[in-house]
Amino acid sequence: MSYHFQTVKHLVHGAGCLDELAQRLALLDLPIKRLVLVTQNSMHRLGVTERVRAMLSAEGITVQVIDQVEIEPTLANIEQLFRDQVAPHAPDALLAIGGGSVLDAAELFSVLLTNDTPLRELLGVDKVARPGIPTIMVPTTSGTGSEVTPNAIVTLPDEALKIGVVSRHLLPSLVLLDPLLTLSLPRPITAATGMDAFTHALESFISTKANPVSDGFALESMRLIAGSLVQAFEQPDSVQARADMLLGSMYGGLALTAAGTAAVHALAYPLGGQFHVTHGVANAMLLPHVMLFNQDACAARLQRAARVCGIASEKDSELVASGKLVGCIVDWAKRLHIPQDLRAFGVEDEHVPGLAVAASKVTRLMGNNPKPMSLDDIEAVYRCLLP
Repeated sequence: MSYHFQTVKHLVHGAGCLDELAQRLALLDLPIKRLVLVTQNSMHRLGVTERVRAMLSAEGITVQVIDQVEIEPTLANIEQLFRDQVAPHAPDALLAIGGGSVLDAAELFSVLLTNDTPLRELLGVDKVARPGIPTIMVPTTSGTGSEVTPNAIVTLPDEALKIGVVSRHLLPSLVLLDPLLTLSLPRPITAATGMDAFTHALESFISTKANPVSDGFALESMRLIAGSLVQAFEQPDSVQARADMLLGSMYGGLALTAAGTAAVHALAYPLGGQFHVTHGVANAMLLPHVMLFNQDACAARLQRAARVCGIASEKDSELVASGKLVGCIVDWAKRLHIPQDLRAFGVEDEHVPGLAVAASKVTRLMGNNPKPMSLDDIEAVYRCLLP
């Protein structure tokens, strides 16, 4: 069997590497005179936006700043920003500095500039015909791994669902991983995005599409995150913990690119689409319950994950080790103050059947789960979070 893997062209990692942005643009091998910077308000408050604008202006590059990407961007939000702010500027490249939603938005803007196709028609797998303009990704959270994935997620409020655009043409040209940009992350975002990153790695590792390429990335991602997640939350100024989390998140993104996520993500999407549960929180809430459901189908894999995380010893059986892994995930959620009751988000028992139907329709991800889930199985997982 053969395995195909593709990722970004250039990746730079290191504390303070954002300062190298102007010189690293030479890696793109094309003249850049006009650039759109997609970012968020927090980057203005921290002075990052002005710092970047001054750096690029010194190189003769005009910068159009866009900072109205929604936290969970809707299709309409992306279309409006593209029409009113991106397309009129006719940029040579796009620079994204922010969390996963900002990075995803920039990827979508890139291909909308070169494909005369409505965004709704690009939803799904391999529906983007032509490469977009070059993109430079600078993540400020350690969670989504969006900077190295061919996926961009949008919310469809009319369908109460989140759907991805999946295409190799979304892969960026240059990524800068600067842990200093994550030092100011609020603790709830550190927690949610960190759990999201671990979910990417673990789901990729137990995916039916797991392979030698994805396994290497997934195992290193879990090792790094297990050793730094709680420290990054409790000691937010630890540059080493932040650097490990940023690398772990990136490796998780590479793992899901090679193998895909599974039922946790499928069940999380309706929670985000209908009840606005942020993606990382939804994943963190669902992860231990889905892994318990999967346990008998992938105990050996869960055992290996527990060992690489330092949670289980070589003497622990598959059952014991996988149980310890689930227990550790539950403990992390408590220490990171992740909610455990969906009622806090407005979910009630009568909503469960509809959520289950919506999750079952995310076949791209459900097909990766090591154990098939019936509607009753999905409902049972949701009900674990309605104590």
